[in-house]
Amino acid sequence: MTGIETEVDGTSVVVPEGASLLTAVREAGIALPALCFDDRLSPAGSCRTCLVRADVGAPPSGSGGRIAAACVTPASPGVRIETATDDLVQLRRDAVELIASALPSRALAADNPSELAQVCRSMGVGPDAAQGAGGRGADDSHPYVRLDRDLCIACGRCVQMCSEVQGTFALTLVGRGSDTVVAPGTGGSWAASDCVACGGCVDTCPTGAITQPGPARGLTSAFHPAATTTRTTCGYCGVGCTLDVITQDGEIAAALPARDGPVNLGHACVKGRFAHGFRTSPERLTQPLVRRGGTLEPVGWDEALDQVARGLRAAVKAGGPDAVAAISSARATNEDNYLVQKFMRVVIGTNNVDNCSRLCHSPSAAGLTASLGLPGGTDTFDDVEQADCLLVVGANPVEAHPVVGARLLRRVLHGAKLVVADPRAIGLALHADVHLRPRPGTNVALFHGLAHILLAEGMTDEMFLRQRATGLTELTELLADYPPDRVADITGVPARDLAAAARLYGRARQPAIVYGLGVTEHLHGTDGVRSLANLAILRGAVGTDRGYGVNPLRGQNNVQGASDMGALPDVLPGYGKVTDPAVRSRAEDIWGLPVPKRPGLRIPQMFAAARAGDLQALWVIGEDVCATDPDANRVAQALDTCPLVVCNELFLSETARHADVVLPVASWLEKDGTFVNFDRRFQRVRPAVPPPGEARADFDTVRSLATVMGVDLGCPTPADALAECGRIAPVFAGLSHDRLDREGAVPWPCPDPDRPGEAKLYTETFATPDGRAHLAAPPYLPPGEQPDDDYPLVLVTGRRWAHYNSGSMTRRGGNLALDPVDFLDLHPDDCVRYDVRDGEEVTVESRHGRARLIARVGEQTVPGQVFCSFHFPASGVNRLTSDQADTVTSCPEYKVTAVRVSAP
Repeated sequence: MTGIETEVDGTSVVVPEGASLLTAVREAGIALPALCFDDRLSPAGSCRTCLVRADVGAPPSGSGGRIAAACVTPASPGVRIETATDDLVQLRRDAVELIASALPSRALAADNPSELAQVCRSMGVGPDAAQGAGGRGADDSHPYVRLDRDLCIACGRCVQMCSEVQGTFALTLVGRGSDTVVAPGTGGSWAASDCVACGGCVDTCPTGAITQPGPARGLTSAFHPAATTTRTTCGYCGVGCTLDVITQDGEIAAALPARDGPVNLGHACVKGRFAHGFRTSPERLTQPLVRRGGTLEPVGWDEALDQVARGLRAAVKAGGPDAVAAISSARATNEDNYLVQKFMRVVIGTNNVDNCSRLCHSPSAAGLTASLGLPGGTDTFDDVEQADCLLVVGANPVEAHPVVGARLLRRVLHGAKLVVADPRAIGLALHADVHLRPRPGTNVALFHGLAHILLAEGMTDEMFLRQRATGLTELTELLADYPPDRVADITGVPARDLAAAARLYGRARQPAIVYGLGVTEHLHGTDGVRSLANLAILRGAVGTDRGYGVNPLRGQNNVQGASDMGALPDVLPGYGKVTDPAVRSRAEDIWGLPVPKRPGLRIPQMFAAARAGDLQALWVIGEDVCATDPDANRVAQALDTCPLVVCNELFLSETARHADVVLPVASWLEKDGTFVNFDRRFQRVRPAVPPPGEARADFDTVRSLATVMGVDLGCPTPADALAECGRIAPVFAGLSHDRLDREGAVPWPCPDPDRPGEAKLYTETFATPDGRAHLAAPPYLPPGEQPDDDYPLVLVTGRRWAHYNSGSMTRRGGNLALDPVDFLDLHPDDCVRYDVRDGEEVTVESRHGRARLIARVGEQTVPGQVFCSFHFPASGVNRLTSDQADTVTSCPEYKVTAVRVSAP
């Protein structure tokens, strides 16, 4: 090991360059208190509880070294550190006793598991040392965070966690001297503050001053002996945070971010950290339901599966295998999705299987494949975080992917340049060096404008373009039509801002692009992805050490994996096309049954076929399509027209209310399998608790249904399913549950079990047929909808920080108190123009439907644009959105809908 050689109490220890004396002491296996220290934060050295003696600097004569706070003193080569002399032990004890003396006795009670209480017990400092009178009170206003002011020692760790790790800056220290205490920076209650409930302050507090209310209290510092810890992967967004789920007496007490989590690095957000109350909601489905006489009634599993099997057979008899379709789930595991697509192809005999990536990142898969060769992001996020310039486009990671948003912001605060392209002034845009605010639907023109400047000002990698790319001539000809002034006319982005953004990206040493649904959910979303990828190709910033490529932020926990597993109508696992005889033959050899060769229906085509009477049976797995799919009124019409609708669900969702059979299934906290996160890492999912009542895992449900229909799908366990998938798809051949259990996270491609996965793509060649990156030259075309006199506003939809997708999980817990309704954000000018007041209920109408929302006035949006989320199905937001869809992939145009707003 290379590093700095030190000596701790006579033991030789090697630590990395830049390490502190405290690191050396702990590396030697010596426990040393450090009440103001958290290794995720900048050291403060204020508590003086980690004092050691070290021969650094110029020690006083005869002392053998000077006494120093170990946490803030850097280790130097050859330094000798002493920790165990009587005087040092007494000094540390005195410092701890002084801190404890100001606290009430409960701070050191025998049942207090806090860091301070444990330190005191280890030093023999008893509860009688705590002599504070207390009386400063508590703040119980927040559902997930409780402040006991009497236990605060003003160490500042919570304030640092909020600023340095989360980047919210919601906390501060107030008061003077011994009266100093943590408080929300806004001055009011915790619930009314800027806190986003990441839980970081709870995790770092050393005294129990900040805790999670309820049975989880104290589990952040020391686990109860009776508690069980299960490591799993979060089932909310696509970041893929590693969580340690703590259970007691068969119930979840806490979900804690793993300090060694490969993506989250000990951090989490309000959803993964706290939003598990849905699991025990009284609305949870625990028995199968079958419709009788217009009413859904509980039945046993045998009866429910028999009815589904009879309905599927009848559908095939009436219209052939293609009269049946399934919508698999990006919320389900890889193994669930693998089995669903196998069921549809070998039991039913159709390729009519799709998943919700159709509605979000199908343009990413199509665009990145066409430009670079594979349908995934190009670089690991650890590399992206090293970029010296970040171009963040059509994404609000601070709210939709909070752990990624926090890491990106931390990088910016440490000096990286930031360009944000987003119509709204939110999240990272508030910290951007340049914020581009294009009109919704004008992305392609914006990206062409940036590319025009890169070429015109010589900010391209000519050697890379000659050796590793094609299409430059065609693109150059197209870009002649996109000078900054014309792009400004189309997008509304001033030419000077366009130029400033292009120069930051073009002159960066190692730039990276991160993008979200603001790029994909458009009529020309695939063109947008390809035009954005052009920028990285022009710079030679993909597949090289000169940049960190193009990286989509996936919306749901397993959007990447559901598609990887072949839950798509035109590809098998690993993205081999169903039209390719060799690909089909490989699957047929393993499955022992024929694979249909004609591509199946996409989700919008399924609904159209149902309305036309051509689709006789639809199986919807874990998706509330009536709440999340566009033009929701027509989606409901399709379900009502289809003779058999089967739903796998946790709750009686809007979609389940239209179903003929509803099957209760396990949530992510109750499942075994794997997810793939946004940067292509396979990670394990493990059950922390059993599903409630008679609910079953989707995996078991699919296998059971196949058995009822007379087919053995094989794959008795999820581990077997992943292994079989690897035999069909060589890019996954090196992956297994055993390997993931050992290594934690492995990215694909991973064809070899004895070699690491490929974290950075295209270092040698691109995965396109000719091995080159393909520059694209699509012209800018306008969005599918335009405002007019009747519908003068443009609506953009998206997520809020406290909720997830249709809200089925986050609305059933404390998150509801943090964000209780769907708001409509309007600019003050529009509120005046349409006589709308802040906080009042308004009617929003489009050419497709009507919704009721609560107006919220602010300047996040520009005049003429409004924004709302879709987390509350009752508000009807997706009754407004249209069926306009990406011309290549059928991804809906959620980001451009013409609407009008009226007050009561």
